[in-house]
Amino acid sequence: MKLAVPKETKFKENRVGLTPDVVKDLVKKGFEVSIEAGAGTASFFADAAYTAAGAAIVNSKAELLAQADVVLSVNAPATAEIAQMKRGAILISFMWAATNPELVDACAKAGISAFSMDAVPRISRAQKMDALSSQANLAGYKAVLLCADTIGKILPMMTTAAGTIRPSKVVIFGAGVAGLQAIATAKRLGAVVEVTDIRPETKEQVESLGGKFIEVKGDASIKIEGGYVKGVSEEFLKMQQELVAKHVKEADIVITTALIPGRKAPVLVTEDMVKSMRFGSVILDMAVEQGGNVVGSEINKTIVKDGVTIIGESNIPSLLPMNASDLYARNIQTLLLHLADKDAFKWEMEEEITKGSLIVHNGAAVHPSVQKTVNA
Repeated sequence: MKLAVPKETKFKENRVGLTPDVVKDLVKKGFEVSIEAGAGTASFFADAAYTAAGAAIVNSKAELLAQADVVLSVNAPATAEIAQMKRGAILISFMWAATNPELVDACAKAGISAFSMDAVPRISRAQKMDALSSQANLAGYKAVLLCADTIGKILPMMTTAAGTIRPSKVVIFGAGVAGLQAIATAKRLGAVVEVTDIRPETKEQVESLGGKFIEVKGDASIKIEGGYVKGVSEEFLKMQQELVAKHVKEADIVITTALIPGRKAPVLVTEDMVKSMRFGSVILDMAVEQGGNVVGSEINKTIVKDGVTIIGESNIPSLLPMNASDLYARNIQTLLLHLADKDAFKWEMEEEITKGSLIVHNGAAVHPSVQKTVNA
């Protein structure tokens, strides 16, 4: 089976689908691996390292895609590039199918099958395939560092001969994977950390990391599925905003992490809340690519509004490309080896991981998140 790894073309994307160590392991298992020239450069993996691992370096992306049985990438190729894949080929990447119908259509028209890394079910036996969690972990860590680098003060308490510096206060919205890592990182740096999450079961996790849980009483509108919040009422969000507003007002740093799969991110930090914050405070909106949790945040821009710096970095894991690529490569390798051996895919259509992550099969959209069926 011929595996191909193209160079990522998405704006600000520094990651790569496979790293040399993972390539070496796949080659030992009998796979043929081709890498587009320069695919790993932004992640600090040289072409020579891939060659030493047993991969072939291909200069032409069109040639790479046309010859591949399986294309492995972080982001799905552009629709024009998908059209260059041979019929019956397989794509494994992040797809976000529910919000990218044109991508689903392109895969269907090309007559390929496509698995989405963001659709891998969050079950115990799929933990090693969970790219969302591996990347969110890094994003939560880096988000705190970005804020610490931007704010004009230190995070820990410091006692000096000239006086005592009070610790910074960090408020985090969301205690998912990214939020929990942000809590741990901010605490390690010495900050006072407060956390809000609409799932009451996260309170214990927050407190175990040294954070203070801002508890909002839930209601029947909250829908949790697979560990994600799938829906919440406007009334509840308003109640949450009112409760946390005073905590935001006193915060030096605010980090928001709330996402609803397949839907626009909920607004958690209003314009009035931004105005209430101290001059020089910092907000980082980790949901900016999905519409943003913060009123006024702008994708891939850092702006200053009412004296508050708002960071809208869309791809935080990509700022740590060596680690992010290494973890992602292991995630995608584990999924690949679950789905196939060196000769062929198993196509166990009712198996939970296959069924959960398969978006398009032989030219037909099959995933429940895709509202229509497209025939090639």
